[in-house]
Amino acid sequence: MPEADRGRRLSLRYLNLFRLILAGLFLVAGRELGLGAESPRIYYLTASGYLLAVLALGFPDAQRRLGFDRTVALQVVIDMLALALIMWVSGGYRSGMPALMMVMLAGAGLIVQGRMVLFAAAIATIAVLIENTWRYVGGLQPVDSLQVGIFCAGFFAIALVARLLALRASTNATLAAERGLALAKQQAVSEHIIRDMQDGVIVVDARGRILHANPQAANMLGMAHMRCEGLEGLALPDLDAAFAPMLQAPVSEEGRLIRVGPAGRLLRCRAVPGDAGSAAQGDTLLYLTDFEDIQRRLQQIKLAALGRLTASMAHEIRNPLSAVTQAAELLRDEKRAEMQARLARIINDNAQRIERMIRDVLALGRREQAMPEALPLADFVREVIEARVFRDANEEGLYAVDIDPALTLAIDRAHLHQILDNLLANAARYCSRTPGAVQLHAEAEPGERVALHVRDDGPGFDEDTRTHLFEPFFTTHPKGTGLGLYIARELAEANDAELELSTAGPGADFTLRAHQTP
Repeated sequence: MPEADRGRRLSLRYLNLFRLILAGLFLVAGRELGLGAESPRIYYLTASGYLLAVLALGFPDAQRRLGFDRTVALQVVIDMLALALIMWVSGGYRSGMPALMMVMLAGAGLIVQGRMVLFAAAIATIAVLIENTWRYVGGLQPVDSLQVGIFCAGFFAIALVARLLALRASTNATLAAERGLALAKQQAVSEHIIRDMQDGVIVVDARGRILHANPQAANMLGMAHMRCEGLEGLALPDLDAAFAPMLQAPVSEEGRLIRVGPAGRLLRCRAVPGDAGSAAQGDTLLYLTDFEDIQRRLQQIKLAALGRLTASMAHEIRNPLSAVTQAAELLRDEKRAEMQARLARIINDNAQRIERMIRDVLALGRREQAMPEALPLADFVREVIEARVFRDANEEGLYAVDIDPALTLAIDRAHLHQILDNLLANAARYCSRTPGAVQLHAEAEPGERVALHVRDDGPGFDEDTRTHLFEPFFTTHPKGTGLGLYIARELAEANDAELELSTAGPGADFTLRAHQTP
């Protein structure tokens, strides 16, 4: 049943109850109320008939036989006629019957449809006018034409207002029903999407208790044997203590890598707080992504690309290998010592270039499992710089370090050493070689992350170079392998960190972002 029809039937039920009470008062306490004094017999016949009509038409059986609209129309007409007769035998409009007619019209206007309420107002107006005309012609009592006119105008005003209110209520009820249906459909679609999506979704309240969870979340938590409803009401930190820090402090949009469940499954967890002022305020929405599955897919992609990389590697090796072969042939026939030394140096340089290329490709193919630890960033950077200065004394004084000793970086020690060594080598190669030409500084960022900047005062990169800078085998140096920055970014991602080239300022500014604690 439509919401509007349900509201009309409920309103009719209350109006029939009012009619029943009113008819009972007319019949039982009419004389005490000063009604029917001019013709008691007609009054009691009218009151009795009105009570019988209310009882007969108030039962649902009458609505089934006559129809809802016809029953309502008949009740309104009977109301007007009965009140008009009681007014006629009770002293006219001074008996208060016109006020009751207005009440009945107001109630009828909320129930009837079409112009029936205006027809009822016309009946009440005609009855009042006839009754007052009869009294005026018979000389029974003086008639106040202004008051009678106000009553008649009031009938139509109340009928119109009640009808407009009913139309508005009906329109709002229909609109609410349509929106409710649309909301129900949208909710069903959303539940279907959440149920079938690959990521796990958990909704927790301010106390950390689970309000809702989809099947994927139960699988990722190692609780596939429990239904989603079985998780509801449980405290999320009790399932795994790794969730406690995420509920206590805000998490960046990238989320955090955590190991949860009996098997220690590696998940990327992202917490989204509920919007202020909404029904979800105070709740937290957790998105769980199987990071191990992502790593497996990435490894498959890399293995598939290894064939293409091998072909590129063969092309890259051919050039230094040709130079080595040619220098070796010349070396056999060369008698001068200085030329022999030059040819030997060419052979050595190109052999080292081939060795670096092979080492980088092997590192690309078998990347070790990251073991992050909270490294004191300032001390670690100085160790890497000291190692570079020990290998090449010309780099002494080249680096300017401005890092707070209290800052830490959650990253694998060997990986960070390789990343920094590559960034410093590129900066030293392209900078002006003046003291402090390469600047290293770090700053804390929201979400318990630290950004380490390695900036040089060199010429920087053009837009086209920036686009391909982190691609494998792309290099701007004649002796470079083109794998350094690519592997550096791969190592950063293995530690849930980011390596990118900033666009602001002159020179090259590489930024490494990672968590402060594992």
